[in-house]
Amino acid sequence: MKLPEESDLLRVFVGESDKFEGRPLYQAIVEEAKASGLSGATVLRGLMGFGATSRLHTIKVLRISEDLPMVVEIVDSPEKIEAFLPLLKRMAGDGLVTIEKVRVISGR
Repeated sequence: MKLPEESDLLRVFVGESDKFEGRPLYQAIVEEAKASGLSGATVLRGLMGFGATSRLHTIKVLRISEDLPMVVEIVDSPEKIEAFLPLLKRMAGDGLVTIEKVRVISGR
């Protein structure tokens, strides 16, 4: 499936220890995106970050966190991203979710 040149990039910021129905939240999002027919998803693990609670999460040796920041990225047509949002909102709750317009240069 070829992505349209004018696509959306959906980013979901979660913590490594966040759960949805007993599974890691980032894993559940990727599995649901696949089941929903989205073109693909990538999970990125952050080395350091903080969120709404202002608690610092880091991988530093003296301060190893078991709740590192995770970012799930999904690129697809605006229509498919929009259709996925209700399920994502149920899964991610008040987590930070962003959408930006992207220009796809290549991709199946």
